[in-house]
Amino acid sequence: MTKTVLPGGTLGVLGSGQLGRMFAIAARRMGYRVHVLSPDKDTPTGQVADLEIEAPYDDLAAVARFADSVDAVTFEFENVPLETVNVVNEKVPVRPAGRVLHTTQHRLREKTFLRDHGFPVPKFHAIGKLADLDTAPDALLPGVLKTAAWGYDGKGQAKVTDRDSLRRAWTEELKQEAILEELVGFEKEFSVVAARSIDGTVRCYAPIENLHTNHILDVSISPGRLSAKASSEAIEIATAVLTELDVVGVLCVEFFLAPGDRLLINELAPRPHNSGHLTIDSHVTCQFEQQVRAVCGLPLGSTDQLRPAAMINLLGDVWDPDIPNWAAACENPAIKLHLYGKHQPRPGRKMGHLTVTAATVDEAADEVMAAKKRLSTR
Repeated sequence: MTKTVLPGGTLGVLGSGQLGRMFAIAARRMGYRVHVLSPDKDTPTGQVADLEIEAPYDDLAAVARFADSVDAVTFEFENVPLETVNVVNEKVPVRPAGRVLHTTQHRLREKTFLRDHGFPVPKFHAIGKLADLDTAPDALLPGVLKTAAWGYDGKGQAKVTDRDSLRRAWTEELKQEAILEELVGFEKEFSVVAARSIDGTVRCYAPIENLHTNHILDVSISPGRLSAKASSEAIEIATAVLTELDVVGVLCVEFFLAPGDRLLINELAPRPHNSGHLTIDSHVTCQFEQQVRAVCGLPLGSTDQLRPAAMINLLGDVWDPDIPNWAAACENPAIKLHLYGKHQPRPGRKMGHLTVTAATVDEAADEVMAAKKRLSTR
């Protein structure tokens, strides 16, 4: 289906977290109505949508009614069942398509697709049964054992040093289909957020450098501090990935930068990405408006950057022991505060973020980290 949805139409979102919230804000700014479906109520997306439908994803009758009420649908996280997407797609276009979701929600399918299409990925070995542990190549140890499905923010992963620890990790911890990947000695982690339109046009944001703490993204810096060669190659790879997958929508390619400016794809996210949140405050077109444009069949917006920027995540830990000092964080007038409307802060839960723009990326990184520190002052 190549239907174009003009402003005044209604867009559907499967999933109701912060990514859906920021998509809905961008959509409403452009004159669209937004309906959201998820198993929860009073959600980050539901709070700003026109209609919030509380239903399990496997309630296919409710999903069909949801699809009848909208003109096009997107998803805000990968773990929507493919059957749900297929039911929607019988009635209205789903962008990106279900085949993109099917590939990217499963690490083994994703890595195999990338490898078979000539993209640079870490070496890996599929593990579906106990005997597969014994056939793992020696070159992958030490390595990282990951669940094939349902992993995010470091969940479902274990570092393994030898065959004994590999066997223990799989038999005692993961106990499901998994992928063993080589342990990459990388210098940086970075991402390229990109969008592709119905006509095949691809627009990439400049690579964004990412700093992680406990496997969760902490700080993103744009433009990333990479060589011109690495940046150009990363954009070229991201463009090719979106084209090979025939994506219509937004997709993020997460990279490792190995010594010698060697690039390896870590994983794909078929939606806006945490690292791209800073585009709201620092780019001509943010990743969420770009998602709206792609999903609706409109021309893509400019990805030009207005000023260097940095973003820092605010996890539930920031609320311990007291409510954060928001006024102190905002003492710098360039700080932008984004909170997601989640009611219960929990350690490790993404509750919001701060973004700042500055004259240089180093200054932006320093300022956003200082602002977060001020949250704990009294």
